[in-house]
Amino acid sequence: MEIPALAKTAMQIILDRRSVRQFNPDPVPDEFLKLILEAGRQAPSGEDAQPWRFIVVKDKALIERLGHISGRGSGRRFTGEFLTKKLDDRFKSLEDAAKREAIYKKLTSGQVSSFVGRAPVVIAVCGKKDVWDMPYDTSAAMENMLLAITALGLGACWVIAPCIDVRDETEMKSLLKVPDEVKVVSLIPLGWPPKIPGPRPRLPLTEICFLDTYGTPLPGVEAPGGGNDA
Repeated sequence: MEIPALAKTAMQIILDRRSVRQFNPDPVPDEFLKLILEAGRQAPSGEDAQPWRFIVVKDKALIERLGHISGRGSGRRFTGEFLTKKLDDRFKSLEDAAKREAIYKKLTSGQVSSFVGRAPVVIAVCGKKDVWDMPYDTSAAMENMLLAITALGLGACWVIAPCIDVRDETEMKSLLKVPDEVKVVSLIPLGWPPKIPGPRPRLPLTEICFLDTYGTPLPGVEAPGGGNDA
């Protein structure tokens, strides 16, 4: 049976999605933001609880502060991974010592997430704590939004760095006036990308798909022709 054109278009948007960490200063039209928020609103949720709440941040001072908190969160995390040798394990196949040192510096300094502060718009995705499936529900909403962002020609990244440590989240909640009964789950910095990153490798379907029981090969699957980054 032939795959419908709409399905091909949807799959193309999925394949085109990238984690974008650089943005042009041009503003994002409100019409685009409304479509992105609507995409999040239409996500599935357990018992139709719809626990997500979205804060659209445009104030430059607030965005810069969110970037500082994000960088600090990432720096803390990756410094810990450096000291425990986890980064060495992660990049053991990278033979270029200079490139490996540059990556370590980017991670442990927090640069990998501080770019949040240079985005023209940041969407803070929050969730009501009293909803059982809130982490999964908000994740579904975020993926919907990321795909809508891609379809609009914009770029974005799913950033959790400032939401892991309670000290960082507490500061963010104070800045954004988020009530106690709500958790900040993630930030989505977005804007017009100066360039689109290339695709990142994905594990082949033969390694991740099984038939009936875990580990039983699924006949007929082949490695996908492309991929994208997390």
